[in-house]
Parts: sequence; C-alpha cells; structure tokens
Amino acid sequence: MNPSRTDAPVDRTARVVVIGGGVMGTSIAYHLARAGVRDVVLVERDELASGSTSRAAGGVRAQFSDELNIQLGARSLEAFARFGEEPGQDIGLHRVGYLFLLSTPEEVAAFEAGVRLQNALGVPSRMIDPAEARRLSPLIITDGLLAAAFSPDDGHCTPESVVQGYAAGARRHGATVLRHCEVTGIETHGDTITAVVTDRGRIATDTVVCAAGAWSRAVGAMAGVDLPVQPLRRQVAVTEPVQGMPPDLPMTIDFTTSLYFHREGPGLLLGMSDPDETPGFSTQTHDRWIPHLSAAMERRAPALLDLRRTGGWAGLYEITPDHNALIGEASSCSRFLYATGFSGHGFLQGPAVGEVVRDLYLGRAPFVDIGPLSADRFAADAPRPEVNLV
Repeated sequence: MNPSRTDAPVDRTARVVVIGGGVMGTSIAYHLARAGVRDVVLVERDELASGSTSRAAGGVRAQFSDELNIQLGARSLEAFARFGEEPGQDIGLHRVGYLFLLSTPEEVAAFEAGVRLQNALGVPSRMIDPAEARRLSPLIITDGLLAAAFSPDDGHCTPESVVQGYAAGARRHGATVLRHCEVTGIETHGDTITAVVTDRGRIATDTVVCAAGAWSRAVGAMAGVDLPVQPLRRQVAVTEPVQGMPPDLPMTIDFTTSLYFHREGPGLLLGMSDPDETPGFSTQTHDRWIPHLSAAMERRAPALLDLRRTGGWAGLYEITPDHNALIGEASSCSRFLYATGFSGHGFLQGPAVGEVVRDLYLGRAPFVDIGPLSADRFAADAPRPEVNLV
C-alpha cells in the first residue's frame, strides 16, 4: 500500500494490532517489531501524536513515590538519553532536572521518603533548602517554602519528535502504521479475539494492544474488558520571551498548587491542575482557570504575572481511580493487552512501557513486575496510589 494513501481500504491479517498512535502505541509497535514480531499493525484514527501526546508538557522524570513508577521513569530516561542513536531522532532533550517546591510538613515528609526510595533505586534525587531552590529557579520566591526535592537527571523533551522517531523505527523493522483508520469494533469468538474492525476494513488478528489513552475505556468495552479510565482536560500556556532566564532552568513545580513551568524556547511553558475541571473529552481552551493560575503565581512566582501569554492549548489526562497506570493483559479475554490510564505521566514512561508490553506479548518476564498495575486491582480492592502528581 502506498504510505501516502490514508484512505485506502484495509483488509489484512496481523499478528498484533496496536490501537493508538501516541507515544505509548508507537513505542509498543517499535519494541515489538524490533524484537522480530512480524506483521505488527498500528492503527490511529487521526494523525500520529494527535491525541494527548502532542499536548503533553514534555516532562521526563524518575521522581515518583511508587517504586514501579520510579523504575519505569528511570528506564525511560535512559532510553531518551540515547534516542538520537536508537531509534535515531533528535528529541530536544534538556536534562535540567525537576524541582518540587514543598510548603507543608506533610509534603516534606512524603518527599523525604520518596527520595530515600529513589536513591535506593539509583536515582540521584536529593532534598535541598529553599535558598538552593531559588538559586536553581530564580523566578520563585521562598516565602512559606520549607524545602524542595531536586533530581538533576530529569528534564523535558519534545513529545511529537519521540512519536515520529518510534514510528519511523517501527516501520524500519517491518511494522505497518495506518493513520486515519478508526477502530469501530473488536470481533471475538468466545474469549478469543479474531479481528479488529475499522472504518477502512477488517484486520484479522488474535492479539490487540490498547494504547488509546483517554479513549481506552471504549476500546476495552469492545472486547468486554473494563478499563477504568476517564478523560480530564488540562491546560498549558506559553509566554513571551523572559529576559535573563538561566539556560538550565529546571522543570519547577509548586507542589501545593501544582503550578509548574519550564523553558520553552525563549519563553516559558506553564500550567497547573484546575480544581473546577470536570471529566469530559473537550479540549477547547478557556480562561476559567486563569484566576487559579494567577493566585498560584502570586503565591510562589509573582514574576510570572508580568509575562504576556502568547499561546497555549488543552489536552486530556487519562485518569484512573488511584492516579496510577493500567498495564497488563486482560484475564477475561485472550491476548488483549493494555497500557493506559497513566494520569499525566504516560509520555515520560513510554519507552519503558514499550519494553514491558513487548515482553508480556512474548511471554517473558519484563525488567520490572507490573502485576500490581493490572486493571483487576480495583475489583480486588488493591489500589496503588501515586503521590507525586503534576
């Protein structure tokens, strides 16, 4: 098929069909194809990276409270660092660190425990005092600040470049990437998958990987699999150039308010959670969050209030009940694998999760036991909460 034709009919057979063309889907397709799995087909209903990935803030880190997230983040940081060689793409990686600003004794205690766990797993994070935090991030003020947590290995990069690199690598290793191809159903015989039905034809297969992000619940339902994911809009803004900004400004997060910012060209990319946002698929931008944003800036980084906004966008987080990922293979349907529900930290875990899903498909033990992230944990009343959320 001519790769430039995105409307050509699709009627074919595949070993594996990966649903979703964001960082998770392209990473999984790449890792499967590179491992020698033949006839891997990725289907994306729009353009690659057109969902949540293209609207991510681009942060990459291993500073988490959950051991699995630390390991997935650290493994992914290693992959991002060598991305220029394999799969071979400039992703604009800036390893300037993540700086969490902490204003309550409870936050300090939680991050001290997190740093101990991170250090035990090889992550060079550390607790620092407010004065050092301000030296690292001079746009902040330290009023009411008790401490901060910093890890120099963290940073940010360009999400779309990561997706394009993985997609090109997947194609090089023999995978097929179908854009503008929407999944409309999954056929089963008993508990066995027999095909994926799209608006361009039918793909006979016995294996599906759901990497559809905020849209995963509907995909799971096609195979009778409950994936408890709901979409939640998050907005970011981009500012005019900032004079005198240090080139190594870390990703800075005021943990109490969730206000964050990092360098974006000559200006800043900034955002925060909106306590008034309700679940839904809308990605329209609005100004209802600005009073919350302004209050957070005034509290922690009043210099930001003087900056003119020059752009911004909205995207979707894929939220689970415990704000932690769903990774595994369904127990109710043969060979339905999933990697979704990352609740805001999916982009940064994409490389490691691609490895994990590859290994689950091949029947070998992944580098980390992701059993506790099974979607079945909610039915078993065994949630696995993540504290370090942005």
